[in-house]
Amino acid sequence: MTRPLRILQVMRAPVGGLFRHVADLTRMLNARGHSVGLIVDALASDAQTTARLEALRDHATLGIHAMPMPRVLGKGDLTAPFAVRRIAQRVSADILHGHGAKGGLYARLAHLGRKLPAAVYTPHGGVLHFSARSRSGQVFHWLERKLLNQTGAIVFESQFARDTYSRLIAPPSCRTEIIYNGLDRAEFEPVAKVGDPADFVFVGELRELKGIFPLVDALKQLKRTDGRPVTLVMAGDGPQRDELEACIAALSLKDQVRLVGSQPARSVFAMGNYAVIPSLAESLPYVVLEATAAGLPVVTTRVGGIPEIFAGTTETLGEPGNADALAVSMQRMLDEPGAAMAELATRRRRVETEFSLDTMATRIEALYRDILYKA
Repeated sequence: MTRPLRILQVMRAPVGGLFRHVADLTRMLNARGHSVGLIVDALASDAQTTARLEALRDHATLGIHAMPMPRVLGKGDLTAPFAVRRIAQRVSADILHGHGAKGGLYARLAHLGRKLPAAVYTPHGGVLHFSARSRSGQVFHWLERKLLNQTGAIVFESQFARDTYSRLIAPPSCRTEIIYNGLDRAEFEPVAKVGDPADFVFVGELRELKGIFPLVDALKQLKRTDGRPVTLVMAGDGPQRDELEACIAALSLKDQVRLVGSQPARSVFAMGNYAVIPSLAESLPYVVLEATAAGLPVVTTRVGGIPEIFAGTTETLGEPGNADALAVSMQRMLDEPGAAMAELATRRRRVETEFSLDTMATRIEALYRDILYKA
């Protein structure tokens, strides 16, 4: 009988899709009898982050360890990997799984010169979003190339992510696996609408990369057949909220757009009939999977791994950053609800088959064991 594993997940900021992935993996691995711990950024200590981590404490039997992990490179990055190594030694870790640019850096530097714990890395966008022309991008990409020989395997969430890594950094010389993010069975229960639902809902960080400005520009162009104004609920917070509010006011859309702050995705899906995810760049966004599973037709863009999610129904994906093209896609939803629901049914079957949380956890667990066997 194979023994349970001892796994440390290393990440910087416990937010967004990266944290969703780590939280899901922690719960699933713990339920399968493995011991799991987290190493996270001590600088991310707001109430919401603390609550998210506390909800994982019972599943993180190797503890939740906090240490400073600044987003930008600095002197602390010379000592942090040694702190990660000490924690790994203290809990007798078999696997260090680094998530994101900083988590991946620390996990692999902590492995340097050692057979165990083995180092696994998932970029989650991270270094893939750094421009090769920026100083920080050049440094991170150089570090990535140097650390390939310290990496047991890189897990990419999409073929797009693997192709982008090869193009921006280098074709990986280590083992790679494409393992899609997955959803729990309960997430495929359609949401029940509350009150008078808006026409569209958006869930995401309020920043330019998420396409928030083309979205409100597109909204201005939309018309309903009954003459009522088209409405939008936007859930999330971010560095450009004030700028977004000013844009909404300048376009005279204050009566049509409601900003509701950060809320659970399914709660937001219950507030609208269609989801709109107009991102300018993505890896493999959970929100697209979640909205589809919850029973909302999705208007989104042809970026990142989104065409992989919707393989077979990609002709309606829009051009990122193009408000006019986005408006055409959104108007089509309003004008042809039957076609939108038919497309949703096809997409939902694919998501249910290919993007299962159980499959994701099974494949990552098998990868851990295989790497240890070959170490």
